[in-house]
Amino acid sequence: MVTIETIRPKAVKQSSQTAVARPTRPAANGSADRLHLEHFVPYRLSVLTNIVSQSIADAYEREFGLTIPQWRVIAVLARYPDLSAIEVAERTAMDKVAVSRAVQGLLAARRLVRTYDAGDRRRSRLRLSTAGKAVYTRVAPLALGYEKKLLDALSPTDRRSLDRLVGRLMKRAKQLAAT
Repeated sequence: MVTIETIRPKAVKQSSQTAVARPTRPAANGSADRLHLEHFVPYRLSVLTNIVSQSIADAYEREFGLTIPQWRVIAVLARYPDLSAIEVAERTAMDKVAVSRAVQGLLAARRLVRTYDAGDRRRSRLRLSTAGKAVYTRVAPLALGYEKKLLDALSPTDRRSLDRLVGRLMKRAKQLAAT
């Protein structure tokens, strides 16, 4: 059985020693437009996401043979059953091809059930099968436990601030993507 103790994010331990972001300073030649990845917020968020996703993914891949995209599909369908693959892609911000591959793998493993619209066979809905629900009920506590351990690095006030700020950044990123 996988427990949260089996999830040991080495990269998270290393990154906790990283300095706090500072504004980009002008380079020696006076150029302020040099990109310093270690201070570039989109890069840092991407690296953080990869570290966190891979840390928890190691446990559910070992135990259940799930990929990160497959777990995301399961998690979304547990919360929002009867979505189309396109709607899953929209909710996860994943590439449609990645969602399609994840869905095919989950259908083959009988963790998803697909139903078709009687009037238009091109329109389908996905939901978790009994096996998919069983996987979700075992993986979700691992994910929540990992989240708790990760957030233990923050005070309750910092957690509320992080939640608020991430929400604002997501809203702004969606606005920028729409332009």
